[in-house]
Amino acid sequence: MAQLRTPTNDPLGDLDATAIAALIREGALTPAEATAAAIARLEAVEPQLNATACRLNGELSRMETVARDGWFAGVPSLVKDNTDIAGLPTRHGSRATPDHPATADSRVTDQLLRCGLLPIAKTTLPEFGLTATTEYSQSEPSRNPWHLDHSTGGSSGGSAALVAAGVVPIAHANDGGGSIRIPAACCGLVGLKPTRHRLRDHEMGELLPVKLVADGVVTRTVRDTAGFFAAAEQVWRNPDLPAIGQVEHPGSRPLRIGYYTALPDGSPSDPECRQAAEQSAALCESLGHRVTEITPPFGQQMADDFLLYWAMLAASINWAGRLVVHRNFDTGAVEPLTRHLASHFRRNLHRLPGAIRRLQQFQRLYQQLMREYDVLLTPTLAKPPAEIGHLALDLPAELAFERLGSYAAFTPAQNVSGAPAISLPLARSRKGLPIGIQFAAGMGRERELLELALALEEAAPWPQFPVSA
Repeated sequence: MAQLRTPTNDPLGDLDATAIAALIREGALTPAEATAAAIARLEAVEPQLNATACRLNGELSRMETVARDGWFAGVPSLVKDNTDIAGLPTRHGSRATPDHPATADSRVTDQLLRCGLLPIAKTTLPEFGLTATTEYSQSEPSRNPWHLDHSTGGSSGGSAALVAAGVVPIAHANDGGGSIRIPAACCGLVGLKPTRHRLRDHEMGELLPVKLVADGVVTRTVRDTAGFFAAAEQVWRNPDLPAIGQVEHPGSRPLRIGYYTALPDGSPSDPECRQAAEQSAALCESLGHRVTEITPPFGQQMADDFLLYWAMLAASINWAGRLVVHRNFDTGAVEPLTRHLASHFRRNLHRLPGAIRRLQQFQRLYQQLMREYDVLLTPTLAKPPAEIGHLALDLPAELAFERLGSYAAFTPAQNVSGAPAISLPLARSRKGLPIGIQFAAGMGRERELLELALALEEAAPWPQFPVSA
């Protein structure tokens, strides 16, 4: 199996972000040494992974000044290329966007920097994050370091690939339909989509009637994810949500866990994903939690409404890119998938008011369910990581929609509801690829998810880097 990981005979070794930050605080490692090692690692694997959109060069000195404080001060990281860094273009994974530098850091970038994370590059995503793979119709895909012929997932695929390969221990990601959790599942990482408004909101989503997107990180260890959210709260905390705090130990309270494996239309998940979820449910039960298999609570109507809303976002880009993206946006260069989604929206425009109303009501329905259960357990994806080309951006429209819907079926519910969910790499396929398991909770309950994740990591530790089957 064609795998890839960075050499580790440098100051970063096999360490996670928490350990690297500790060395920097102790004076045993300088930020400059850590950054140089990460850049050397990036140069070693990028020709095979194709996971960066652009590199930071002259901008690094300014970043080092801002990122010298915070819990992760000096730890090398990455920023997804739908998020502004002053002096660098933000291309959103699209050939239609101009190569013009941003004039200021986004709020998200500012929060990352103030946590101490030091970006060395911007990472790839599919056009505007509209699908669950990081591929393009006119250029090379980003590749999964666990198997170079397989997808990284999407849309935060570049970040996930480079963390999994060992370039950096932690990287920015964001999630509008699964885009943190899906690449985490494909690349064997921890990926937490936080509660809506947990971190500072991304500027592009402010005016939307249903705010789907949440920013976060992908990591190799639960303690790095927990540490990031604790650090982020020190920078800015939403007073309307309960604090997460520093999560350092598994929780002691038995949880009510409901698990299911069928898709919204009732069809079964791939047998390997179903078995992985069942094994994870059994593991939770062995840890003292009360686990119950339940009927899938979210039906096809929500999936159809989500697709129409997603298509509306694509249509706004396709038809009004010069207004909503950049005045020099080239509509003729958008990907076929974006045009397919825009066409789907045009054909179903009359259904939009009802779809938005139901999506807005979904948070209440979700919260009602979460009075019965503390956690919902599912596969993160309905199938193991796809081969490159299975979700290609130039597939015929109906085939593209069918494949995407039967692959990324479990993640959108938390984007619509605004609730948190975490993907953990608790299983592997027969081919040796990671299989992620999703754990979702009620609004503001990230702490419970992180405490459960720490317990599961301790009980069933996963490989930190790609390994053979």
